[in-house]
Amino acid sequence: MFPTIGSPNGADTAWMLAAFALVLLMTPALALFYGGMVRSKSVLNMMMMCLSAIPIVWIVWLVFGYSLAFGADEGGLIGNPLTFAGLHGLFGDYGAAGADTFHMPLVGTIPALLFVAFQGAFAMVTVALIAGAVADRMRFISWLLFAGLWATLVYIPVAHWVFSAPGVTSQNGGWIVSHLKAIDFAGGTVVEINSGASALVVALLIGRRAGWPKDPMRPHNLPFVMLGAGLLWFGWFGFNAGSTLAANGAAALITVNTLGAGAMSMVAWLVVEKVRHGRPTSFGAASGVVAGLVAITPSCSSVTPIGALAVGAAAGALSSYAIELKYRWRYDDSLDVVGVHFVSGVVGTLMIGLVASSSAPAGVDGLFYGGGFDQLWRQAIAVIVVMAYAAGVTAIIGLALKYTIGLRADRQHEMDGIDDGQHAETAYDFHTPRGGRVDVR
Repeated sequence: MFPTIGSPNGADTAWMLAAFALVLLMTPALALFYGGMVRSKSVLNMMMMCLSAIPIVWIVWLVFGYSLAFGADEGGLIGNPLTFAGLHGLFGDYGAAGADTFHMPLVGTIPALLFVAFQGAFAMVTVALIAGAVADRMRFISWLLFAGLWATLVYIPVAHWVFSAPGVTSQNGGWIVSHLKAIDFAGGTVVEINSGASALVVALLIGRRAGWPKDPMRPHNLPFVMLGAGLLWFGWFGFNAGSTLAANGAAALITVNTLGAGAMSMVAWLVVEKVRHGRPTSFGAASGVVAGLVAITPSCSSVTPIGALAVGAAAGALSSYAIELKYRWRYDDSLDVVGVHFVSGVVGTLMIGLVASSSAPAGVDGLFYGGGFDQLWRQAIAVIVVMAYAAGVTAIIGLALKYTIGLRADRQHEMDGIDDGQHAETAYDFHTPRGGRVDVR
């Protein structure tokens, strides 16, 4: 019977309350990270696209989304939408006379409602990630509709496949975790490959920015980018270690692995920049950190701290090359969602099959630890299936919107600034009063 009924563990609940807050912070952090990357005339729109993912996804999640992801399993493919519709049965009967508030629905040892909120925050930041691929040129109303449809039709089914664990949230669980037995601890497929493959499809459907790649489109605020990366790193400890759902030794190891992969990836990215371009950059440092965090997301429970360094090094080096492919292949992924999130998500997911160690909590050995190819082929199938599903369904959603309400903003809005065209606002007031002095109050 899921959820189980009992008394929550105080330490686990306290940790998960903090982890939820950390993961929720990641969406505003992403807004800063992405907002600094775009031109000054687009920063408000970019931040609005990120922040709007919070209410859109939460409404979907509360009404039927959580039930689709974690309701009674239907053939390993989806949850029953009626099991927890409106979060029914997940918060007990607090109005009953004499009801014991410490005798409540649980997921593991924490209140079921806390698990709902924690997983909802995952969905929010995943949707927001896609916005970076269509910066400067997507209609805001189209984005809102896309966000709701994508969360329902793409994110939620994949979340069920990977996160609906047998014995924890359901009796049988999703097919990737329970039948394929691929390892994805905190969302390398669900969050990173899912959003990265979808971002590429939407970028192709909406077309290139006006003037790209001929015109320079440099980040307008690198301090925003670095602050956003730092806050993402901070939130990622809740993202990865919180996925243990407990305050235990596994959470401690995962915390160390998350720190190590981000650090090593930053170093690897800067080394590649120095060798190829002569100078390490702050933009590269921020991007390198995120690449490493993306890669350790699926693998954080299956590698040792040394293995985490290997994962980070591979992600930082490969993603630093991958972001330049868009110039060769002529697709305009504005903020490198494909080059960083998709590529590093694939790297981290496949590296489990190479450097996983049975001494880590997941308890499997990869190829380099004597485990043969068994885990590697499982990881590869998970990557291919999620990539294909995300790309295919996103194409259907994107085409439907493109040929009904339209995806792209008016060309004049793009030229003048999408902030003003879509929101009638500008981020920076450069008004010059009489006398020629800029009013900076």
